[in-house]
Amino acid sequence: MTGHGEAVVQHADRSVGVEVRTVNNRYFKLTVRAGDGLAALESRIEALVRQQVRRGTVQVTIRLDRQPAADSFRLNSQVLAGYRRQLEQLYDQLHIADTIHLESLLALPGVVVERTGLGADCEQEWALIEPVLREALAGLTRMRADEGRAMAVDLSDNCRLVARELEQIAEQAPRVVAAYRDRLTERLNQLLAQYQVSVEPRDVIREVGLFAERSDISEELVRLRSHLDQFQLLLESSESNGRKLDFLTQEMFRETNTIGAKANDAGIARHVIEIKAAIERIREMIQNVE
Repeated sequence: MTGHGEAVVQHADRSVGVEVRTVNNRYFKLTVRAGDGLAALESRIEALVRQQVRRGTVQVTIRLDRQPAADSFRLNSQVLAGYRRQLEQLYDQLHIADTIHLESLLALPGVVVERTGLGADCEQEWALIEPVLREALAGLTRMRADEGRAMAVDLSDNCRLVARELEQIAEQAPRVVAAYRDRLTERLNQLLAQYQVSVEPRDVIREVGLFAERSDISEELVRLRSHLDQFQLLLESSESNGRKLDFLTQEMFRETNTIGAKANDAGIARHVIEIKAAIERIREMIQNVE
């Protein structure tokens, strides 16, 4: 499920900002973007994220900035002298009479050195980052919950559509055998009149009985109704049931395929098409549910 959460906390000498974004994915995939020295915290970050997110592509961005103390930086005099010496040699070679100003060399690599990096103490940094990450994840969870409620309404609507089509099939199924019996009787009467032969009534009954057994979809109807009931219960549950819903959706599709194959009726086939379309919409949405 998609979502976004962000939190910023300002301390006396530093600022911590965390942004969490998620997009749809059947599996869990985490990307952490953080400053130098924070790589050692990635396992802790992942453990905390997994408490809130089980499926989806998650991107966590951490910004840790601090106000430098007066003695946080020092000049590397040897590097500075080396830059100046090389420039003086170059000026002599090119016959340049300009004066070399030291302040223009301060931005060169290695001239100004920071005494300690941000990640010098992982425990200290984690103590600052953890509460901000939790706050960002709480915002993400609220946003995903809003999306989940809207999705649950859509899923329930599609389930009700499946249930309505299913009742139409259940009502029409008994008439399929009767219609087959009438067609078979009519054809036999035509053949009997043409060839002047007789057929025992028990032969007709046996043939109709075999057709009724082959086209019996009562078990599939019962199982599909049961799947719909279980699906609704899982939707109303407070737990994360994305994988269970995914499994039920597959089972519903399988039962629907069996009904279409066994029913052998054009009217039922039309209802089966509507059910398959609804289940396909359910399946697409379920891929994004935890």
